[in-house]
Formats: sequence, structure tokens, C-alpha cells
Amino acid sequence: MLRWFKALLPHEEGFFELFAQHSQTIVNGAEALQGVLRGGDEVPAYCQKVSQFEQQADEITRSVLTAVRRTFITPFDRVDIKDLITSMDDAIDQMHQTAKAVTLFEVREFEQPMREIGSILVDCSKLIGRALPLLQAIGGNVTTLTAITEEVTKLEGRVDDLHDIGLKELFLKHRNANTMDFIVGAEIYDHLEKVADRFDDVANEINSIVIEQV
Repeated sequence: MLRWFKALLPHEEGFFELFAQHSQTIVNGAEALQGVLRGGDEVPAYCQKVSQFEQQADEITRSVLTAVRRTFITPFDRVDIKDLITSMDDAIDQMHQTAKAVTLFEVREFEQPMREIGSILVDCSKLIGRALPLLQAIGGNVTTLTAITEEVTKLEGRVDDLHDIGLKELFLKHRNANTMDFIVGAEIYDHLEKVADRFDDVANEINSIVIEQV
């Protein structure tokens, strides 16, 4: 009887469209951040792009949270939807924090490990973009979803390695020179590592949904 009753109630069909829109802002943000890390005169313009994509993501997040409140039947648990979109938003928020630090310290040149991290973050964003549509039919996509989230975690580990390598190189480069340059570089490395951590959080949320639904 309960199943029959639920079938008569309105379903919210827009969640996955909103997820797709948000994931696209994440990809755009990661690509803009990669542009920042190339350095040069275009750094301020790319920082502005990161900020614009972060604002778009915030609007989409609000739409998802509003839909969760007003919808009786959701594609999966309401808490899972909230946690997933929040973790996605945290990822692009951290990209924005990175761009803000670059703007604050007027950085125009970036170390090679930073640029490598930027490339990895783009890969992470695209993996998340691949995973989200598969949540519409979790049962048939468990293997693929698991492989994607494992790859994100693997990439996050690579960023950790590059973070440590970069800090060591930065220390050796500046230990007898400008201490402020080391502090600024370390700050940027910290922000970049946190972006990767937030992508890993998204992967963990996806795993959690898969486990609950299978």
C-alpha cells in the first residue's frame, strides 16, 4: 500500500540535472585554476573566472537544497543528496580560496609541482562529472562507480606526494633567500592539497550512496 501511495506523489526529476550543472562548474573551475597555475599576465583573469564559477556553483547548491526540502520523493536519501552537493560545493569553494590566496599575494609564477597538481585536479573534476550520471542507475554501475572513486582517491594520494616534493624544493630554493617567498608558496601548496582532499570527500560520498543503495 505504501509503495502504491508513493507512486501517486510527485517526484523531483531535476536533481541529476542540477548535479550535472554543478559538476560542470567544478570542471570549469578546475580548468580555470589550471590556467592560474600556468602563471604570467593572465593570472588575474583566470582567478576571476574561478570566482565566477564558484558563484554559479553556490546558486546551484541552493537550488538543490531547496528541492530537497520541497520534494516528497527523492532519488536517494535526502541526507545523502545534501552531503553530496555540499561536498561538491566544498571542492570549488576551496579552488576559490586558492585563487584568493594567489590574488592576495600577487603571485605570477608557480612551481612545476603546483602545475602538475593543477592538471591532476582537472582529472579529478572530470572523474566526478563521469560518476554523477551513473547514480541514476546505481545497480548496473557499481563496478564503474567504484573504479572512478578509487581513481579519485589515487589521484588525491599523488597530490599529497607532489605537495611534499614541492615543499621540499621550495625550502631548498629559499632557505638562504626570501623567507616570504617560501611562506607564500607553502600557502598555495596547502590550498591545492585541500582541493584534492575535497574531491576525495566527494568520492567518499558517492561510495556511501552506492553502499546504501545496493
